[in-house]
Amino acid sequence: MGIGKYIKEIGRGKDGARALTREQSADLFGQVLDQCVTDLEIGAFCLAMRIKGETAHEMAGFLDATEGRLCKVPTAGEPAVVLPSYNGARKLPVLTPLLALLLARQGLRVVLHGMSTESTRVSTQDVLSALGIAAQTAIRTVPPGTVAFVPTGLLCPGLARLLDVRRVVGLRNPAHSLVKLMNPCDGPVLLVGSYTHPEYAASMGATFELRRSTALLLRGTEGEPVADPRRMPAMDAFVNGVTSRVQAPQDGALAVVPGLPASDAHSTAVWIQAVLDGREPLPAPIAAQVAHIVCLSSQIRTTA
Repeated sequence: MGIGKYIKEIGRGKDGARALTREQSADLFGQVLDQCVTDLEIGAFCLAMRIKGETAHEMAGFLDATEGRLCKVPTAGEPAVVLPSYNGARKLPVLTPLLALLLARQGLRVVLHGMSTESTRVSTQDVLSALGIAAQTAIRTVPPGTVAFVPTGLLCPGLARLLDVRRVVGLRNPAHSLVKLMNPCDGPVLLVGSYTHPEYAASMGATFELRRSTALLLRGTEGEPVADPRRMPAMDAFVNGVTSRVQAPQDGALAVVPGLPASDAHSTAVWIQAVLDGREPLPAPIAAQVAHIVCLSSQIRTTA
């Protein structure tokens, strides 16, 4: 055992590194998640992949290994909407909880999963707690019309450990991309994927296509899977891996959104509740995102 032979292939630098096959990637990542490799090997893997970048086949292999080790969320075989929340908020309020609650109002079962990987950011879990929604402490079924927040450590302790490497080395690793692409449920899902830079849009789209995923992909707010309330982003739909542009991006400068709250958890929660109660207007980009997710979810129900 050991991943030294793989590090030798991926660790040759930007120009000399070689891509692994899907099967090799699954073997490598499985050993990392099973915590049967040393901290030195994990550090070498993370830095080598940071320099090289992941191919779609490598990411598919990482996902194969991960999903085979997850304690999956039961959904009674019914479709669910999955919102990965790992970035949190630095400057803007994190509005992923608003998106989740709006979707639940449409009768959808919504699974949020995540963990804090930077201590300086406000997390979705912080805002949900301020709204009176506690994180799951054990994996439970998610009924229709409800929101569940599942900490990554419940889904896969080895994955949570790998995400925490960022606190030590200060850099993202493949796990930070993987969590935005994985299915944590035991049934069909609509994944809502978000990216921060255009190169991640291309790599995430390629992985969705390869794995024949059903997903909505957009440039999120500071990396969160929710549309920026100040300007409509482009949104791409994937249905069994086949992609189409469902929302054109808005041109021009960022708009000013009156009443947008401060980024702390309490202020954000108060504003979200005001929007849900109709006392504050729902920003148009988030309203459009909700409509696209509802439409895509109905297609899953048709084919599930």
